[in-house]
Amino acid sequence: MIVNQTRDTVVCERVELADNPLRRLVGLLGRRGLDPGGGMLIVPAPSIHSLFMRFEFDAVFLDREMRVVKLAERIPKWRVRSAKHARSVLELPAGEIASRGLQLGDQLAIRAD
Repeated sequence: MIVNQTRDTVVCERVELADNPLRRLVGLLGRRGLDPGGGMLIVPAPSIHSLFMRFEFDAVFLDREMRVVKLAERIPKWRVRSAKHARSVLELPAGEIASRGLQLGDQLAIRAD
C-alpha cells in the first residue's frame, strides 16, 4: 500500500509496481480502469502518457524520496504529462487526488500490510 506520511492517511490500498521496461511500457494499456483503492507505481518515470488509454486517471509525480512534486488530475486520453525532478509516478483512479487530500510536498511511502 502507499501511505501519506505527511497527513497520516492511505493513498492507495493496493499498488502494482511497474519497475522494468516491459511493465513500464504496458502500464495501464488495455485496461478498462483502475479498481477503487488501486494504483500503479511506475519507476523510473519522469513523464507519462495516456495514448491509447480507455479512461481518465490521476497522476502523482514523486521525487527520489517519494515527495509529491506535481499533481495531475483526471488526465484525459491522448495526453502527455511530465514533472521536473520526478523519479516516479503513481497512477490512481480519476478523482483520487482530491478525495485522498494529496498536496504538493506530501511525503509518501510504501508500506506492506
